[in-house]
Amino acid sequence: MGDVLARLRFVGDLSDGNWTRMAPAARLLRTHVLGRPYVIPERDFLPGQEFDIRFEIHAPKNGSEAYNNGVPDEKFTATIAKDGHKEQSIAEFFKQSEPALEKWTFSWFEDLFAQDAKTPSVVNVASKAYRRVALYEPGDYTVTLNYYNGKKTTAKWTVRPLATKKKAKNVIFFIGDGMTTNMITAARLLAHKTVNGRYQTLLSLDEFPVLGHQMTHSIDSYITDSANSASALYTGHKSSVNALGVYADSSADPLDDPKVETIVELLVRIWGSAWGAVSTAFMADATPTALTAHSRLRSRYAAVVDQVLNGVSNYTWTNHGGPDAYFGGGAEQFIAGSGSPGGKDFYAEFAKKGYSVSWNKTALQAAPNDKKALGIFCKSNLPVWLDRNIFPDNIKTLKNDPSGADSAALDLPGFKDMTLKAVDILHKRGDKKGFFLMAEAASIDKQMHALDYDRALGDLLEMDDTIRATIEKLKALNILDETLIVVSADHGHGFDVFGSSDTKYAAAQHDDRGKRNAIGVYQNSGLSQYTQPKEGVSYGTGANFPLNWDPRYVIAAGLGANPDHRETFGVGKKPRTPASVGANGEVYVNPTDRPEGFVVNGTLPTNEAQGVHSLTDVPVYARGPCQETFGGTYNNIDVFYKIANCLGLGQPKNVTSGAGGGCVSKPKPNKPRA
Repeated sequence: MGDVLARLRFVGDLSDGNWTRMAPAARLLRTHVLGRPYVIPERDFLPGQEFDIRFEIHAPKNGSEAYNNGVPDEKFTATIAKDGHKEQSIAEFFKQSEPALEKWTFSWFEDLFAQDAKTPSVVNVASKAYRRVALYEPGDYTVTLNYYNGKKTTAKWTVRPLATKKKAKNVIFFIGDGMTTNMITAARLLAHKTVNGRYQTLLSLDEFPVLGHQMTHSIDSYITDSANSASALYTGHKSSVNALGVYADSSADPLDDPKVETIVELLVRIWGSAWGAVSTAFMADATPTALTAHSRLRSRYAAVVDQVLNGVSNYTWTNHGGPDAYFGGGAEQFIAGSGSPGGKDFYAEFAKKGYSVSWNKTALQAAPNDKKALGIFCKSNLPVWLDRNIFPDNIKTLKNDPSGADSAALDLPGFKDMTLKAVDILHKRGDKKGFFLMAEAASIDKQMHALDYDRALGDLLEMDDTIRATIEKLKALNILDETLIVVSADHGHGFDVFGSSDTKYAAAQHDDRGKRNAIGVYQNSGLSQYTQPKEGVSYGTGANFPLNWDPRYVIAAGLGANPDHRETFGVGKKPRTPASVGANGEVYVNPTDRPEGFVVNGTLPTNEAQGVHSLTDVPVYARGPCQETFGGTYNNIDVFYKIANCLGLGQPKNVTSGAGGGCVSKPKPNKPRA
């Protein structure tokens, strides 16, 4: 099988050291047939965006797709032509030497029957990779792969229109990981009071002038994960589940897959702007690292952290200069010997390159704004807003100190603290060249996975409060009018509110059916009590959060996809672990999680212990320069093109006047900021 579009559709277990692919037959039959090329007819590029191309010819030795006695065609050729122009070889068009032929073997299971029988198919591969090329001239291109003595497969590529004028000086891209319209609706209900069905106050999001929706499908699945969905948002190219900034191939090395230049790499190379990332997740997680990472496996944490600081070291890829502000959790990837790249002390590695290094809120606030800044405030993910502000005892026993000490990280910044500090630093360091900031409220997603809806909605409200404060910060800096603010998600969860539950009545019942009768629907659902102060309790968390997290009548909500679990509704004093793995390796109700609740039978495979992502379109809010382009419904890759066009990143530099329209030479890169 040859793949003109520099990627393959294999799905399943892609963990390091195990190159056996596993996937349901139905999915594979929809995506490719081994033994002949599979070609996607559409692939878009920003003018001047750098990328790699890999061609693969597959020859399965056995199984239903066995072909050519397992001998791949090593003499295949590939050409490209802009419509109306002469066809040229790939090497000639991009003015490169012909790359060396690569060969390898992998195996995969054709379907679940083959997996059960432990009978993998073995595939031999012949391949060539063309590195760091670019198309500068807008229009349509035809790529043709010739193989196996006369067989031919073609694909269409489109280079989008030029965008050379920088309309926004700065961009702030807020990502509510996993956030859907239904979650926003629920968060509004919890934090904002209604009178006669009318809200007396609104979310900051509700005040944005433009609202659109993006579709989130990945290449190999209509249910995406955070890695390839973030890649689509940052590169304008679809990818495969678990992949970051690449078109996934079948080679053994997950770091040699064909790469696509990200918006950060483009922005630094073209304009020399400052950039940063803030996340409530560990900073080696998919959403922050997708800004600079190029790996088929998001789990290669050591490698992607190294790429954050140093760029991609192989294949002479773009050097983005390192972030100017990088704040979140995940000390495991920075402490020497504990999972950091090469066992290095990455705190020291950042410091060597001129970074201030902060381990707590106090140090973060004191960090100079004119210096690059790294802030890692705990191991793993940051504790959620609800535990930091309502149930602080939950964080006192953690062993998550960012220094590696066996103690709790207690002087923790919140999402707002990190974001506002990042804005100060990026504004100072970006100066006339502007900046790009990605700020992720990660635990909206992580708590939805755990069916811990109150903790998820608390983090959504924290993001909304941060957006409100950020707008005020931009006003104070006199840069609001020149800053595009986009708020969206990478994917959604099948969450919704369907009524209320009387927690007092439910607690008095002794069987599951009785507890379910505590749920009120339609006229029995009543009104929100979250905005009514609780007698004798003052949370003091501000006007944009519930006054009472633990009313008698709570929202009844749930996911469309969940494991077996017990449900009580209402806030849990402790974080949830809804399901546990039994002795047979299958997942069952966790007997220690909300034992007073009623059992809800799961809808997922018996090896899934958490909720999963859903197909739903997710909202896109916009304000500032180019805001009008974000209305309507469009693909997630279009978010990249809308932001890139507003930043003037579609450049016509070094275009030939001849037939090809390809890249003659590389633009002189901006010098990375010290």
